[in-house]
Amino acid sequence: MLALKHRDRVRRIRLDIPVRNMQRVIMALENEFLILEFLCIGPPTKRNIGSGLMLPKSLHAPHLRHLKLWNFAFPIGSPLLTTAVGLVALSLNWISPSAYFHPNDLVHRLSQMPQLETLGISFNYPFLYHDANRELLRIPPTTHVALPNLRWFGFGGPSAYLEALLPFMTAPLLAKLQVMFSNEFTFHLPHLLQFLITAENMTFSSATVKFLGNKVSVWMYPYRNARMYALYIHVGCEGLDRQVASIAQMFNVLNTAFSGVENLALEDWRYYEERNEANRTQWRDLLRSFSNVKTLRVASGLINQLSRSLQLEDGESPVELLPELKELSYSYHRNLGGALTTFIDARRTVGHPVTVVYHSNNFFL
Repeated sequence: MLALKHRDRVRRIRLDIPVRNMQRVIMALENEFLILEFLCIGPPTKRNIGSGLMLPKSLHAPHLRHLKLWNFAFPIGSPLLTTAVGLVALSLNWISPSAYFHPNDLVHRLSQMPQLETLGISFNYPFLYHDANRELLRIPPTTHVALPNLRWFGFGGPSAYLEALLPFMTAPLLAKLQVMFSNEFTFHLPHLLQFLITAENMTFSSATVKFLGNKVSVWMYPYRNARMYALYIHVGCEGLDRQVASIAQMFNVLNTAFSGVENLALEDWRYYEERNEANRTQWRDLLRSFSNVKTLRVASGLINQLSRSLQLEDGESPVELLPELKELSYSYHRNLGGALTTFIDARRTVGHPVTVVYHSNNFFL
């Protein structure tokens, strides 16, 4: 509290303290911090989200360049944003329901931040699914924003919000995109597809799909063995059947952007065997989006389901799914399913052989 009184000497502020003490310290952030460049507060735990923390209305930081807040009732029209014209990093996470803002308001504010390089927006959003979605359809954004320097964009909230935002946002040099959805049964994402296609650096060579107990995540990499992903998609839902169905539906829309993927991994990070397995159609819908895959890695816990999904029906060509497949690898802890053996034999017969490789890693951690 004593240090924060020296407003003309403070250049960086990072607060990561218990929630019960947070608001009292935040209230010391009042008036003008003349040389403040970095402000990061949080993250409080999600268990303490409440109605959201609040910054003093009198807080001004004209030279602010990095602003990161968690669980704040922070209005998008805050004077802190309107005066920080040199902002290069903006991250508003777990935005309180009381501070919800329409995509049009967000686009308008972003249009005043041409130097922005990183942007993160995530809502505490279960409340948004009904009322906000109807509003998004009724009142589309009217402003367009070009972010020529944006390299990283992260979003967490309803897919309808993202779809309302993206048509009015251009980021040609975007190199990293994170998208997080939760508790949605259907996805309609044509604008996300267009956004990926128009970003010059968003090309994908490898993909990893990870199935966990309460979510499924997709990691897209620009080239094989890349250490940093270019696209991350997170869908919060339980049950392998729903996870596969959600990803398959999403891929069906985005498959044009995935046409260059040559390496695909299906990883099983679940801690127990589930009864609600995904059906054959769901798995085939997922695989159909990767027509150029040459290498497929499958976790041991998924090999039996994959085997059933590749079982050939009468008159079906063995190259209908994964026509470019050259290598299939999986853990030696499971025997290769009979249907999968039949599939591999059929591929060899038609002149498209698949090499089987065994690994000790079963992709389960």
